[in-house]
Amino acid sequence: MRITSKLICQAADQLKGFVGLNRKTGQYIVRFSEDSFGMDVADDGIIPTSEFVWAPGPAQIMTLKRELIQLLLDQNIDDRINITEPLRVYMDRRDVPEISAVRRLVPG
Repeated sequence: MRITSKLICQAADQLKGFVGLNRKTGQYIVRFSEDSFGMDVADDGIIPTSEFVWAPGPAQIMTLKRELIQLLLDQNIDDRINITEPLRVYMDRRDVPEISAVRRLVPG
């Protein structure tokens, strides 16, 4: 199977869970319910994992950041987060620039 940037972006959009910055430790943590963070993460700092991996850039362009995906990989809960093969290939291909894309909400 050929891994394309489209498949990589789709894999990023299918990530599960939520990410929050723990104010006490300064570390990002992953949970599978917004309610499970407790007092260590501010409510307005909880974001879906699928949005966490995208960094905003100029003119509505967002970049799929390897550094942020690596934070998720470091949690060692790949199956629960739903890290799939396209994202693993993306992480292994450091010779290819990070993916930048215009992302829009598509009504479903």
